[in-house]
Amino acid sequence: MAQFLRACFNNPLNAMISLACIAILAWALPPFVQWAVIDATWNGNAQTCRANGGACWAFIREKFWFSMFGLYPYEERWRPAVMMAILVVMVLASTRRAFWNRWLLVAWALAAVAMLVLMAGGVFGLMPVATRQWGGLTITGIIAVYGLSLGYPLAVVLALGRRSNLTLVRWFSTGVIEVVRGVPLITLLFMAAIMLPLFLPEGVTLDRLVRVLVAYTLFTAAYMAEVIRGGLQAMPRGQYEAAEALGLSYWQKMRLIILPQALSITIPSQVNTFIGLFKDTTLVVVIGVFDFFTTLRAALGDSNWLGFGTEAYLFAAFVYFVLCFAMSKYSQRLERDFRPAGQR
Repeated sequence: MAQFLRACFNNPLNAMISLACIAILAWALPPFVQWAVIDATWNGNAQTCRANGGACWAFIREKFWFSMFGLYPYEERWRPAVMMAILVVMVLASTRRAFWNRWLLVAWALAAVAMLVLMAGGVFGLMPVATRQWGGLTITGIIAVYGLSLGYPLAVVLALGRRSNLTLVRWFSTGVIEVVRGVPLITLLFMAAIMLPLFLPEGVTLDRLVRVLVAYTLFTAAYMAEVIRGGLQAMPRGQYEAAEALGLSYWQKMRLIILPQALSITIPSQVNTFIGLFKDTTLVVVIGVFDFFTTLRAALGDSNWLGFGTEAYLFAAFVYFVLCFAMSKYSQRLERDFRPAGQR
């Protein structure tokens, strides 16, 4: 605490900034606490909320499961709940370095099949549910986790291809990266929804969610490729020469020596990009996919609960903050773990 106070008041400028921040908090925090906690309505209906005058968290309570699962049939909501539980378990397991082996990839493959079966149904006596009924935080989790997971290895390949000595490979990788990075994600989503079906053989169709994942994966790969390429360029030439002196092949050199170091030094940039891409999942609404944020906005259209947009947006901001903050803290832990022993 003493160190914190010294950092805040170690010179006149810092002291002025600290006092200004304290004054702003003293002015803004008490009325917010009064509205959000003391006068808040946690149970009841819209009339009770309007009578109390504070925050109407009863609205969030009423629409909570809709924001989680969207239009998924009520009697079948246990399926997306189990799917989300599997997804959370797999993500948490993937954050443990002890599990970083080929068996984790096998587990992800099995989990992906299990989650698809649970959500889509049509087998094992499960009622079929079309993807247009999927929504809420469930669809946000699916797009974010699978889009980022599939885009990352593709980004590594594109980054290596852009630095390749093979001209055609370098031109192709550069073209993909620059074209995808040169257009907004909304454009890619529209192309995936409208243009992609035109290039498929007659009679072949792709589900709308699959097309969203294709566009999102390409967008992720293009942006992450440039971050990874920065790490590759930052590697000293001596590392490449040492690997070549050991007689390692190109792929052995990259897998064992160059890529581990390049990926570790770009962890902050990677996570920054990941967080931005995660928040971009809200753009899928433009082609009719109802993610978490969109379901909350749709809930505001309920005539029985009009006028509680502030609570809905605060709840959405809280959820996105928690998820993004968790990614940030995990990246800091990874950065410490991969830092050389003398620099920890």
